[in-house]
Amino acid sequence: MSEVMLRLSGLKKTYKKGQTGEVTVLDGADLELARGEMVALVAPSGAGKSTLLHIAGLLDTPDAGTVEIGGVDMTGLSDRRRTVARRQDVGFIYQFHHLLPEFTACENVVLPQLADGVPRGEALTRACDLLARVGVGERADHRPSAMSGGEQQRVAFCRALANEPRLLLADEPTGNLDPATSDQVFDTLVELVRGTGLSALIATHNLELAARMDRVVRLDQGRVVPG
Repeated sequence: MSEVMLRLSGLKKTYKKGQTGEVTVLDGADLELARGEMVALVAPSGAGKSTLLHIAGLLDTPDAGTVEIGGVDMTGLSDRRRTVARRQDVGFIYQFHHLLPEFTACENVVLPQLADGVPRGEALTRACDLLARVGVGERADHRPSAMSGGEQQRVAFCRALANEPRLLLADEPTGNLDPATSDQVFDTLVELVRGTGLSALIATHNLELAARMDRVVRLDQGRVVPG
């Protein structure tokens, strides 16, 4: 039986709307993600994909329900312990790369490792290895502004994997790119995930990309259902 890397149970999340109204985004959402599994999460804009990912990645807390990563219930942890778990166990990729503009590609991949206590020499070696693996090794000394959109997103992939997380969460990771570049960058992401044995939950509007993953789920009225 495959080990469950991510288990979301009964997640509920409601936001205030205006002075008196409320909108329920998640209403008892359940999801299990096995070790090494790639799952696509599809839903229209505003259906709650980002909310689900933020809760799964410990960036937000649910109103009810639990989040388990690697069998550990993260829901009731202190902010400090959640921060440590997020830094060590979870890699997050956004639609926009969010690289630090004043640092080079290599430095952007080194910094999260230094924050986790990795010696600088070891961090540099891992950063160079990751950048080479995704085909931007020769751009290691370039700042994001001197790189193409596809190159920037590849560096963002490396940054997300810098601390060797067990779980990768991606929110429309190729949504900011043109179709041809999107396909190339997505190929790179799949190779990275498969090569490292990561579990990955990837939100995407692109049904062709979604079909290349192990399975597809979607959000329907606040719940996760088969795609």
